[in-house]
Amino acid sequence: MLVSTKDMLKKAKENKFAIPSANFVDQISVKAHIKTAEEMGLPLILSYAQAHCVYQDIEEAALLGHFYIKKAQIPVALHLDHGMDLSFIKKAIELGFTSVMIDASQQELKGNIAMTQEVVKFAHKNNVVVEAEIGHVGTGKNVGQSETDTNDDSIYTTVEEAEKLVQESGIDSLAVSIGTAHGLYKGTPKINFERLKELSENIAIPLVLHGGSSSGDKNLEKCALGGIAKINIYTDFVVNAYDNLKQNKTNNYFDVKNLLSKGMISTLKHYYKVFHTQPL
Repeated sequence: MLVSTKDMLKKAKENKFAIPSANFVDQISVKAHIKTAEEMGLPLILSYAQAHCVYQDIEEAALLGHFYIKKAQIPVALHLDHGMDLSFIKKAIELGFTSVMIDASQQELKGNIAMTQEVVKFAHKNNVVVEAEIGHVGTGKNVGQSETDTNDDSIYTTVEEAEKLVQESGIDSLAVSIGTAHGLYKGTPKINFERLKELSENIAIPLVLHGGSSSGDKNLEKCALGGIAKINIYTDFVVNAYDNLKQNKTNNYFDVKNLLSKGMISTLKHYYKVFHTQPL
């Protein structure tokens, strides 16, 4: 059942749990994510990042997403993750994505607000909700392969700038930077829970956490219970899928697909429990 993220994130915020935003890069991953959500009877945000167009173009992603979501009995939102430019975001909306993210977080606040306003204007006209980012969640050189340490390029979100972006842009949810980064970590990141508390108490719309992979279960559980309504996971899916394949050697093509799928399924099941996700 195709839905928007608006109501699901509102309920997650009100009831203090988080919904996983599971990135998919092919048919195996989209099927695994939706199968898991169906088995557990829980909502899902199925996400496709603009950077992943090297694995599948956006037309293919939209077709796969809609095909499998249509069969699902649980609420699933089709979300564009890290949209970097207005033309790509418009294309996603035209292809039926119900939620889009504009990532202008590397710009100065004024530029971030201006670009976000453009996206909101077009998206809301088409009944699509918008996520933006303030602060900046850093990354390793190759997400999914490299490791990130404390010397990444993350910039923490401030309450003042977050309030200004929310008020002037009209966004529906806000991704904040509180200590996570995209990719894998050397060790476990230190999350600024004090900052999260400040943001949760002062920002009315649902908050989003990027860089959930390998951030530590205790950290993520505390985020989910402390004001984060959506947590993005990508790297852990592909890493655990490959690990499952390595541990169960096979020369059979169909067994390979099954092992990759099982690695992703176990990962999503795990995070549903960590995030305390509830049925909608």
